[in-house]
Amino acid sequence: MSNKQSAQLSRDEPVDHGVELGHGNSPAAWTCVGVMLVGVLISCIAFVIGASATVLFWIGVGVIVVGLILGPVLRKAGYGVGGSKLKSNGH
Repeated sequence: MSNKQSAQLSRDEPVDHGVELGHGNSPAAWTCVGVMLVGVLISCIAFVIGASATVLFWIGVGVIVVGLILGPVLRKAGYGVGGSKLKSNGH
């Protein structure tokens, strides 16, 4: 998009689709999503089992929360888009 704020864009103004948006293609993002998918899978299985698997359901929800925390932590550690751990150091 242009340098204008989205609220200032006109409907008739063409959008530049050539701009790289950075959709989180990084180890931090993939780890975050992967862990959350495992949590969702655990919770879904527990939901299908029924009331006897309430604890398993909440374990799955806990795994989802861990995934939500893990993404920003890995990004701060340098594994996000453009992070210091992903830059080539000449090897």
